Amino acid sequence: MERDPSPRRILALTAGDPSGIGPEIAAAAWRLRAEHAVPPFYLLSDPDLMRARMPGLPLAVVWPEDSASAFADALPVVPLRARFTGAPGRPETANAAGIVEAIERAVADVASGKADALVTCPIAKKPLYDSGFAYPGHTEFLGHLAGGARPVMMLAGPDLRAVPVTVHVALAEVPRLLTTRAIVETAGITARDLADRFGIARPRLAIAGLNPHAGEDGAMGREDEDVVRPAVAELVSLGIDARGPLPADTMFHPRARATYDAAICMYHDQALIPAKALAFDETVNVTLGLPFIRTSPDHGTAFDIAGQGIARPDSLIAALKLARAMADAKA
Repeated sequence: MERDPSPRRILALTAGDPSGIGPEIAAAAWRLRAEHAVPPFYLLSDPDLMRARMPGLPLAVVWPEDSASAFADALPVVPLRARFTGAPGRPETANAAGIVEAIERAVADVASGKADALVTCPIAKKPLYDSGFAYPGHTEFLGHLAGGARPVMMLAGPDLRAVPVTVHVALAEVPRLLTTRAIVETAGITARDLADRFGIARPRLAIAGLNPHAGEDGAMGREDEDVVRPAVAELVSLGIDARGPLPADTMFHPRARATYDAAICMYHDQALIPAKALAFDETVNVTLGLPFIRTSPDHGTAFDIAGQGIARPDSLIAALKLARAMADAKA
């Protein structure tokens, strides 16, 4: 579908799992809109659930086209066809239909120009799997909705952008799944989107080694010499400013971080531990490689604190701000 050439200056926010903290951090982000310069957004959710969970919160049940004008005085909620049920902290398989519908409709809204970018509240995989959901996770489902695009996860904070090549797989599976092609594709998508969506003319990529000390010239495993180093050479041949494999234990101190724009890491925790340790409340999950902009908080559903009124909206606010900035940079 052809995109409307005139941006509506609004972001689509999906409901996430309603048993988690999504409803309350969405409401908190709206309440802090003036204090934290939160860009306008609308929430795809069940208005009845929002009224029950957030008594006293001004709500406006709207279509996406009317949400920007409503944002100043009320949280715009675009109603789902599906209804949400259950209590905070108790995930329900029955909510899977609404969770999926919110994602599908938000993607369609961005594709049609009703919204400029997509921001997603956290979901949990098990209730979706129990309902027959056929995708490993949120990101893979977005890749499917984008026509089979290869999505790449980036954790973006004020001091570090980190990208894992392998993501939600057991650590024992990483050496088997890590290939030169996967590293080149992940780093290539990262370099392209850093240029197109972050305005970095010539992105610098630091490529981590897999093994301690980047393999110590093969003494601690051959993967760095046989898989990672050829990937770095291919990236350089493609005109990408890449270097490595670098020992991961010395990549993330301040002087090292000043030398690159993104760290390409070999597995999930190698990327996410430093990103979250440096700025847990300000780091944003960005999906690269899609034909639309998608950001998300870097935390999960937090069922253990849902409904207690203590969940912090910082990461969601950061995700909304980054989505707005990326949309503006691309416009």
